[in-house]
Amino acid sequence: MQRTLIVAGLALLLTGLLWPWISKLGLGRLPGDIIIERENSRIYFPITTSILISLVLSAIFWLFRK
Repeated sequence: MQRTLIVAGLALLLTGLLWPWISKLGLGRLPGDIIIERENSRIYFPITTSILISLVLSAIFWLFRK
């Protein structure tokens, strides 16, 4: 459990430090991401981004399991 929390914390730290470069990749603005904007609200459904991140993480975990 300790190892998992340390790895998760380091992953969050690394993501936070690299965020200026990660945001330039266009994640969150891919075709298939749904954004509904009204006068006083914004609803955001990052469907394509979620699928892409899920595929990448699944591949990484699969490689580490072998």
